[in-house]
Amino acid sequence: MTVSPNRPARIALVSFPGVRAFDVSVITEVWGVDRTDRGVPAFDLRRAAADPAPIPLRGGLSLTPDRTLTWLSRCDLIVVPGLDDHLTPAPPAVLEALRGAHVRGTPIAALCGGAFTLAQAGLLDGRQAVTHWNLTDLLHAHHPQVTVVPDALFLRDGNIWTSAGTAAGIDLCLHLVRTTHGAEAAATIARSMVTAPFRTGTQAQFIEHPTPESDRDADTLASVRAHALVHLAEPHTVATLAARAGMSVRTFARHFHATTGTTPLRWLITQRIAAAQKLLERTDLPLPEVARRTGFGSEITMRQHFAAHLSTSPRDYRTAFRDAGARTEVDTTRTDP
Repeated sequence: MTVSPNRPARIALVSFPGVRAFDVSVITEVWGVDRTDRGVPAFDLRRAAADPAPIPLRGGLSLTPDRTLTWLSRCDLIVVPGLDDHLTPAPPAVLEALRGAHVRGTPIAALCGGAFTLAQAGLLDGRQAVTHWNLTDLLHAHHPQVTVVPDALFLRDGNIWTSAGTAAGIDLCLHLVRTTHGAEAAATIARSMVTAPFRTGTQAQFIEHPTPESDRDADTLASVRAHALVHLAEPHTVATLAARAGMSVRTFARHFHATTGTTPLRWLITQRIAAAQKLLERTDLPLPEVARRTGFGSEITMRQHFAAHLSTSPRDYRTAFRDAGARTEVDTTRTDP
């Protein structure tokens, strides 16, 4: 998503009868709250609908549109909430507006069952998409032309994003803020929402056994993660982390995935990228020093991981997201496992 620096980012919350109140609330909480006093960019979130009449939501709530669907032609990002009944047909005018926005290249994100709305519009034909794990078979049955990915929190295919259910919608919204406005803006929003700053899209949707028997008395793995975060500059391996946990490599890897939904190395790389993003936004440290402090070892390695995970380089990331008013050296020590 490319946003003009001369105005707030314009966001469209697509509204029609049947949209899910939780997803409407998530979208509003991320983009509809003024946090400019805390350094977050201004957003212009509008509720766009085919009809100006109030839209009833489950639980006795209602949503009042404040823009027509023509807003979609002016905005920088379109977000489609999930549905209470996942087979609810969207109004033809909504589907046509989404198709037009897609042709113009506007990024479109669907939360949870919102993937069904995009599929109705034909926007997911021949594409990969994700939805709530309990809806994957339903989405595939009604839209066989969509490649449904069963085990991811969110993913991108072209200019279209889809996410799994409930909390994964929060993850996707924060990810979209992060990729457009920087890690610090996303972290500030996450702190105000009292939620984790990020989970990677490839992380498992749910954890089969969140508290393995051996970890119920003391979360050994949490202390290992905390140690790794405080000592990111050290050359951690699965073997060294397993040794700190007092486990074999195989047992450690199995328990780590069971408690976090990802692998030790993937988790570690994600944390290092996040720490590097903070340093690039907040400091004037040379790139080799940023790479050293965050455990990448070399600028080349850090650049490779930025390209793979963020589709940009550390230098370009700094240019795009640095805070000109906070160019002082900061401590990147983290204690949150």
